[in-house]
Amino acid sequence: MPAISRLQNLSAQVLAADDAPVDANVHKSDNQGPTNPGMPLDLQWVKRANVNLPALIRRAETHSKRRSVKKAFQAAWMLRATTCIDLTTLAGDDTDVNVNRLCAKARVPIRKDLLKAMDVDPAEITTGAVCVYPNLVPFAAKALKGSGIPIASVATGFPAGQTPLPQRLSEIRTAIEWGATEIDIVIPRWTVLSGDWEALYADVKACKEACGPDVHMKTILAIGECGTMTNVYKASLVSMMAGSDFIKTSTGKEGVNATFEVALVMVRAIRDYFERTGYYVGFKPAGGVKSAKDTLSWLALMKEELGDEWTHPELFRIGASSLVVDIERQLWHYVHGKYAATHDMPMS
Repeated sequence: MPAISRLQNLSAQVLAADDAPVDANVHKSDNQGPTNPGMPLDLQWVKRANVNLPALIRRAETHSKRRSVKKAFQAAWMLRATTCIDLTTLAGDDTDVNVNRLCAKARVPIRKDLLKAMDVDPAEITTGAVCVYPNLVPFAAKALKGSGIPIASVATGFPAGQTPLPQRLSEIRTAIEWGATEIDIVIPRWTVLSGDWEALYADVKACKEACGPDVHMKTILAIGECGTMTNVYKASLVSMMAGSDFIKTSTGKEGVNATFEVALVMVRAIRDYFERTGYYVGFKPAGGVKSAKDTLSWLALMKEELGDEWTHPELFRIGASSLVVDIERQLWHYVHGKYAATHDMPMS
């Protein structure tokens, strides 16, 4: 197929992630977040859970080798991944200036000339959200006004979660009052390490009530500090039972962050919860996802394990800060047949 025909054909494939025609509403559902109401804590379900570690490791090791996405479909999947990114800055030296720059990047994450070359409407491509600390939410709200891009705020004593519960709940309410539409909470890891699932359930449920009915709540498990894969599965279940709309791997500050082993444990917990309750819960890997080509493996994992619904930003997010620049470089290569230098891309 001539190059120009490939580019024109991409507009029909972009965000479809498959050869077959995709219904634009296929990923919509009355039960799709933020509508997970939770359920009573089922300790029997939690306590009988067990992860087969050798089988998990084998499955994870083969995942990235099992699927290959090329040419137009690779470009389309990278655009899909862009719409699923929570563009994030969580540094101690964050200011209104770099938050404003981040928000500008969220509005136009991919150069317009590249999108036009692929016959893609630039208005269709924005990031999934912008994620900042609570005190920077007002700046993000101002910069993103009218864009429809969600504003996510970490809360509850991020990243350690060692702040007393009343202060953590107050932090959630303040972030929402200042303009946050999504809240990323962190769980108290001692509840997981001691097996106190009642305490974890009560903590997450209190946070969900503080978020209210109209705000997405993502629960960060900090999997590098949960001890075992079985603990990760149990913490995932309990968090969903308490009403979490998303479960998220990491704060990005732990020694171990998003890995395929952990992802498999968490997405299968999501699948089990969906099969039991009928409610959709989203998944967010965070920490260490920096390569554009890695996003193809993440999307493939979601598609294989959960279905196409979980390849859309309503149910899948990637926590990242520098990932968009690498995606732009890959798309530049798709359009021009050569790689651009990183300095040729607007920095995020």
